[in-house]
Amino acid sequence: MKSKKTYLTLILMGAFIVFSSCMILKQKQKPTLFLIGDSTVKNGKGKGDGALWGWGSFIENFFDTEKINIENDALGGTSSRTFQTNGLWDAVLAKVKKGDFVMMQFGHNDSSPLDDTARARGTIKGIGMESKDTFNPIKKKQETVYTYGWYMRKFIKDIKAKGATPIICSSIPRNPVKDGKVILVNDSYAGWAQEVAKAENVDFIPLNQLIKDKYSVSSADQIKSYFTEKDHTHTNEDGAKVNAALVVEGLKLLKKNKLQAYLK
Repeated sequence: MKSKKTYLTLILMGAFIVFSSCMILKQKQKPTLFLIGDSTVKNGKGKGDGALWGWGSFIENFFDTEKINIENDALGGTSSRTFQTNGLWDAVLAKVKKGDFVMMQFGHNDSSPLDDTARARGTIKGIGMESKDTFNPIKKKQETVYTYGWYMRKFIKDIKAKGATPIICSSIPRNPVKDGKVILVNDSYAGWAQEVAKAENVDFIPLNQLIKDKYSVSSADQIKSYFTEKDHTHTNEDGAKVNAALVVEGLKLLKKNKLQAYLK
């Protein structure tokens, strides 16, 4: 009798170990959606410091997190250049595996100077192959700076090499309300983001245009309520939630993107 009980105990323990291993393996095998970008994707630590929020903090609400992990690695103040040259991209890329997704949104800070003493984060305008050798006063060394498109293509190349799927979002528009009127303007970086996506044959979410389409049928007061009073760039919680919903709307418009399968 004792041997039978021991035998049964061993069977149950073995079954439990197998079950636990399968659950751990299943967890590890879940794909991950990585988000990279600036403060309009994640401000600060993504906890609403100063009432500033990025849309990446709310995108998880639209996904079935039993099937996919969401990781927001965006960092405020970064451009497509500094996200790479400061080592942030290397840290993210090290975690990317086959079957994952990387959604990127850059542009707001790319228009900054190339070599100012404050951030030295700007990129050359456009998507060409131009470059400029310049002294970086932050790092106190020479640096070759490329175009916005060059850095975006670098992201794409790295992601594809990992067997993952890159998705480009155009950057959100800044607050278009001026003197009580809604003045919508073209954004060069939104256009360049789309051009890069088309040239590299990757999916593109026209977030800039989707948001402007919403703004075009909204009152000035409604639009103002989406932004903080600190500046004309950063959204508050309401604005970030609106933008997150529009990212998902844009995702649903993509014909063959596998990320759609993980939406609620």
